[in-house]
Amino acid sequence: MMTKQKQFKIEELLGSKARIKILKMLAIHSELSITSIINKTRLNHSNVLKHLNYLKRVNLIQEKKFGRIRIYRYKTENIKARSLKNFIEIWEGAF
Repeated sequence: MMTKQKQFKIEELLGSKARIKILKMLAIHSELSITSIINKTRLNHSNVLKHLNYLKRVNLIQEKKFGRIRIYRYKTENIKARSLKNFIEIWEGAF
C-alpha cells in the first residue's frame, strides 16, 4: 500500500533562498549533520532547523538520530527529490 505524500507547491519550496541553499548542500553531499549544514550555508541554527523541518514535512529529506546527533539525508528514492537533484546538477554543473 502506498502512503500519500504531502502535496506542496513548487513556489513554496523554492521561495526561500535559505531553503534552496540547504537543499543544494544536501543534494551535493547526500547526508550532513545540522552543524555541517550551518557551516556550509552560513545560516543560523534556528533558520536551518525551520527549513529542515519543512523539507521533512514535504518528504524531500529524512532525519536520522544517533543519540544527540542528527543527520539529514537527501531522499533520492523520492521522485520529486531525485528530479530536483537532477535540476541542481544541470543548473550548477556536475559536482
